[in-house]
Amino acid sequence: MQRSTQRFLTTHTGSLPRPDDLIRMMYAKEEGVPVDAEALAARVKAAVAEVVKKQADAGVDLINDGELSKPSYATYIKDRLNGFGGTGNTFVYQDLADFPKLAQKVFGDPGRSRRKTPACNAAISVRDPQAATTDVDNLKAALETTPAAGAFMSAASPGVISLFFRNEHYANHEAYLFAIADAMRHEYQAVAASGIVLQIDCPDLAMGRHIQYAGLSLAEFRKRAQLHVAALDHALADIPPEQLRLHLCWGNYEGPHHRDVPLADIVDIVFSARPNAISFEAANPRHAHEWTLFETVKLPEGKVLIPGVIESKSNFIEHPELIAQRIARYANLVGRENVIAGSDCGYGTWVGQAAVDPDVVFAKFAAMAEGAAIATKKFWR
Repeated sequence: MQRSTQRFLTTHTGSLPRPDDLIRMMYAKEEGVPVDAEALAARVKAAVAEVVKKQADAGVDLINDGELSKPSYATYIKDRLNGFGGTGNTFVYQDLADFPKLAQKVFGDPGRSRRKTPACNAAISVRDPQAATTDVDNLKAALETTPAAGAFMSAASPGVISLFFRNEHYANHEAYLFAIADAMRHEYQAVAASGIVLQIDCPDLAMGRHIQYAGLSLAEFRKRAQLHVAALDHALADIPPEQLRLHLCWGNYEGPHHRDVPLADIVDIVFSARPNAISFEAANPRHAHEWTLFETVKLPEGKVLIPGVIESKSNFIEHPELIAQRIARYANLVGRENVIAGSDCGYGTWVGQAAVDPDVVFAKFAAMAEGAAIATKKFWR
């Protein structure tokens, strides 16, 4: 994991806004309309170079490819793995169920409404072994012209894949999870072998509580979450922890989130996972208070926190002084060298999602960089 002993670094969660023409091409592909594969690949490569430069220009230190090749952070796996040919899944978000009109609005989002989540109805195996390597090559090509302090790439966790894609083939959930883990190992290792830090997206460890496992008790959910971590660690066994990040998320949607499981109820399970760095929501109104947890919870040796210091669902541009205060809260409790500034979640979770204006996204990043510089003056100079 990239660390600094001189200043606070900045990063983000992963997904970024896609150019309009790329959105149209990806919509067509998702809907089964013939798309020139070479033209799509060329546009993705060019778009990655563009988004890398935008991140660097905004002052982001640890950057990525914006996940521009993927229809979403999780559902992309249906194009890379065999075994997913069943009927689509349906989802009940426990918090949105309390507000039906809002649920209609959230699920009517142009990106979310187009997502494809076919059930697993056959043995899982790797279908497209080149896809992850192509993503790596696109990011590395962009970094040749736009250097950065560090780079990362995201991949879906076995647990979140099991959340979105219903199991209709394996004997039980554990068998299903580990089958996913075995298949995803190829992608994880392809990223790690390139020298790029691998981020595993794990909303199943938080969001899963009020969707996939809403009917379980907290104790039962914790057992499932531990199983999810076991499957993840199985897939990551050959990758050094310092080359790994984990993103914890309660769902990147503009909902009430009053059913979110508290960080205090799951933090020990999250810390038990192999990745050294933990990215998590810490700026939005439902989780901004949880920094006080670290007054009593000790950060395990070697772990790094990447708290969200800017929101991912609001067009407000956070004041740099507020961002500096948020960074300072964590630095005071866990040590300055153990904190990297980040975003709550992504800004392009689904193709076409536009809760935050694309130009505002990079203005938020610039504010984050300014806030990190303010915090650096307090802690290092």
